Amino acid sequence: MPAQAAGLEAEGARLHVTGTLDGESAAAFAEQLAGGQVRTVVFEDSTGGSFEVAEGYAQAIRRAGASTEVRGMCHDACAYAFLSGKEHRFGRGLHVNSLLVPLRTRTTAADIERTLVEFRTPPAMPAAGSAPAPAREPWLPAQGLLFTSTPTFFGRIYNSYWCDGTQGRDPSKCALLSDADPYKLGVLTP
Repeated sequence: MPAQAAGLEAEGARLHVTGTLDGESAAAFAEQLAGGQVRTVVFEDSTGGSFEVAEGYAQAIRRAGASTEVRGMCHDACAYAFLSGKEHRFGRGLHVNSLLVPLRTRTTAADIERTLVEFRTPPAMPAAGSAPAPAREPWLPAQGLLFTSTPTFFGRIYNSYWCDGTQGRDPSKCALLSDADPYKLGVLTP
């Protein structure tokens, strides 16, 4: 079954994006943000997609100066676009939020922080006449850093995991990281 294309729904100053970030909805997404009405992009249950498509969504978010929010799952291309927001938060409510930042190898906390800065920084424009940047390696499904937020009676619990891709969509099989607080790393902003 092919992934569902991204659905867009404007709700006042919020633009809800559901489904896989793909080229089909990219132009409409950029147009919505260029209108100046959208202040927050809310990603809901979005997985899959490629780096190239994610970069198009990220550029539109940066140009608009919009904030980003996750409700439910935001994996792969969605995570890249999410991190480009002026501010980025997990949604409130009685649902579990998860953000899977695609990485090919397990790294240290310092490497994680450096990688996340690269995700949030717009790519440099190549000089005229220079060779284009090499294509990025494709993301491996369900592999990377997983940040979760789970509601409890006393507030939310935030955890970070390394997922090697063999666990499928079952985060209980991922390795818990003790040194990867999503707020300290800048994945989430207060």
